[in-house]
Amino acid sequence: MSSSTVITNIATLVTNDPSLADGTDGSPLGLIQDAAVVIDGDRIAWTGESSKAPATDNRVDAGGRAVLPGFVDSHSHLVFAGDRTQEFNARMSGRAYSAGGIRTTVAATRAASDAELEANLTRYLDEALRQGTTTFETKSGYGLTVADESRALRIAAAHTDEVTYLGAHIVSPDYADDPAAYVALVTGEMLDACAPYARWIDVFCEKGAFDGDQARAILTAGKAKGLHPRIHANQLSYGPGVQLAVELDAASADHCTHLTDADVDALASGRTVATLLPGAEFSTRAQWPDARRLLDAGVTVGLSTDCNPGSSFTSSVPFCIALAVRDMGMTPDEAVWSATAGGAAALRRDDVGRIAPGARADLILLDAPSHVHLAYRPGVPLVRGVWRRGTRTV
Repeated sequence: MSSSTVITNIATLVTNDPSLADGTDGSPLGLIQDAAVVIDGDRIAWTGESSKAPATDNRVDAGGRAVLPGFVDSHSHLVFAGDRTQEFNARMSGRAYSAGGIRTTVAATRAASDAELEANLTRYLDEALRQGTTTFETKSGYGLTVADESRALRIAAAHTDEVTYLGAHIVSPDYADDPAAYVALVTGEMLDACAPYARWIDVFCEKGAFDGDQARAILTAGKAKGLHPRIHANQLSYGPGVQLAVELDAASADHCTHLTDADVDALASGRTVATLLPGAEFSTRAQWPDARRLLDAGVTVGLSTDCNPGSSFTSSVPFCIALAVRDMGMTPDEAVWSATAGGAAALRRDDVGRIAPGARADLILLDAPSHVHLAYRPGVPLVRGVWRRGTRTV
């Protein structure tokens, strides 16, 4: 029999369900002041005013702090070995980022044992959990052989359901002189080996990686195997990635830095989420995505870390929230929504990213009275408690 717990004396509860809000301030966060939330087993059973909370087996006093849904990090690259400190140092000294840097991590990942890769993965997952991430997606993409891509996905699948096959990260160095043969491998033998471990298929549609025709072939092959598309789109330059994402009903188009008006209109017309990854722009001194432009057009926006060893080596969603507010034109409410409900939409999930009856009991307790402090106090470790599937882990 499951036990029930009430968290009471919550200064501000972010539900992400406006129908539950105790006011009409227009916030997408569905805020309840002086609130309580009841957890029963691994699910949310009740939300409301603290004074009306039902009796439960256990009681936690939030002490006038804020509670919000666990962060949903819908874009990360955590199965890798080595680091690229020297590359980062050089870039910060004036060398521009290029997709070719991935090859350094490919070499280190291929040389690592399964145990080393899993230890690295769990290290960064624990780090993310301490900062409030309760749902995460992660990709392959640093093996680029049948054996290395499939083992990366097998290792990842032991830790999350949100696993993405990214054999099409770059053209493997082994096929540098024959990209067409590599595309054939990615859509053939490699796909067959990887599909059993993955839910998603992704492609880096960019100059120096895969063009629009190659990306379409890869994603279409994945769909035929039951994998749903997501795309690295329009990060380094204007290109066909966003249009292809909408055409194929991809769950998300990720990066979305260089967009035409037609790209924005396409995103607004479909259900593909524009997932923004400000850690990449921070770490490469690149142009910031214009979140305000997307939001004003009615596009659903997600916010994620892009945690990877080359271009965004951060597992901190709070850091990305602060960047989005400071440099991408988002309000604190919009950034928090995008890092929770927006991330859930990018994974086509309705059981996470919100605090409402029936949702998974993934919650964060902040050492602050409001979610606004995530942007107001950047760099401060505000996460005081984390519940994942109803169990307190932090």
